[in-house]
Amino acid sequence: MIVKFKKIILVGAVAIACLSQPILAADKIKIGVISILEGAFASLGQDGVRGAELAFKEAGGKVAGMDVEIIVMSSDASPDSAVNAARKLIDHDNVDIIIGPLSGSEGIALRDLSKGNKGVTFVNGSSAAQDATFREGSDNFFRFGGDGAQWMAGVGTYAFEELGYKKVAVVAEDYSFPYTQVLGFMSEYCAAGGRVPKKFWTPIGTKDYSSVVYSIPDDVDAIFVALGGADAVNFLTQYDQAGGDKPIIGGTITIDQSILDSKGPFKKLLIGAPAGTPTVSDYEGKEWKEFTASYLSNFPEGMTSPTIFAHHYYMAGKAVLLGLEQVDGDLSNQHKALRASLNNLEFVTPTGGTMRLDENRNGIIDNFVTEVYEREDGSLGNRVLKLVSNVNQTMGQDPTAFRAIGAVSRENPSCP
Repeated sequence: MIVKFKKIILVGAVAIACLSQPILAADKIKIGVISILEGAFASLGQDGVRGAELAFKEAGGKVAGMDVEIIVMSSDASPDSAVNAARKLIDHDNVDIIIGPLSGSEGIALRDLSKGNKGVTFVNGSSAAQDATFREGSDNFFRFGGDGAQWMAGVGTYAFEELGYKKVAVVAEDYSFPYTQVLGFMSEYCAAGGRVPKKFWTPIGTKDYSSVVYSIPDDVDAIFVALGGADAVNFLTQYDQAGGDKPIIGGTITIDQSILDSKGPFKKLLIGAPAGTPTVSDYEGKEWKEFTASYLSNFPEGMTSPTIFAHHYYMAGKAVLLGLEQVDGDLSNQHKALRASLNNLEFVTPTGGTMRLDENRNGIIDNFVTEVYEREDGSLGNRVLKLVSNVNQTMGQDPTAFRAIGAVSRENPSCP
């Protein structure tokens, strides 16, 4: 396992981080950013870093009259790598705040690490495993973007009632975030009357999907795909090459702009695919247009539109900046004032909704049911079919009943 260090230069008075520099004076805030910069999710992680950078660039590299120093560390999607990156940031770089991580199981690992590091405030990047906040939460771990189940709100009902899909197979990576996405989809889909006769769980970084492709039941109406990065591209490419023609229902990161911007004939499989996401590349809202313009101006080498990773790391950075401004940069008493501010924070998101946290320090979100379409220039984007407002972590269900479902896993939920 490799943990990489990256130097960052931001506009304004943000300092350059280097391994040899001494501990900074108290008039500077040190913020660590952990994202995946290697492996199957590397392109996603790079866009996450862009989002965090953008929030601080827009603030001129200062907060509450103090300079901000950003130190970026790479993980590789494994919990150990995220923990090692965080420990380096805490023990060597003496950061005040950590933004990240990107992937689901990494988030649970950093939540656990946060419990023993009360002198650091952790603000989640895009990691969206349910249990990072829902069970055994930590009072210094905050998530402003919701979890992967919330990101699927509306999709299961739409697939059954509007598209008429009665049976769906699942293809997903074998870890906590896809488990959470499958929960979000199946909680609605199964309640509506749909059935999921087969689930295929694959390791991150799988290259050969042939055994999965040829095992998909003939009698299913569609395939719910919860794969990201190179995994999504590999599966869809091999499914297309095998002549697969089942409609695709997209997990959030399967239809993210990072995938839609990829090259290859597999993309025709995605046209018309419904999905759930809090991030819509072609959203017409005023705030989103402004956010996209700022992103493209600052990162012309980035994606054709901000991905969900840029969006969520940006919101994390925005929350940190707003919280610090409200308390005039006060980090005394183990960040007591800052954490109280974050708990009660409300701000307008890049999609125009109001972000606020629930009692688990988890975001209550607006979610979109979307459809992949082909733009006039031949590229692919997502357009909104439906907005589902104020989605909480129990998907609108009674909290006691929802918790009784138990922790998500390969087998839970189930409706064969």
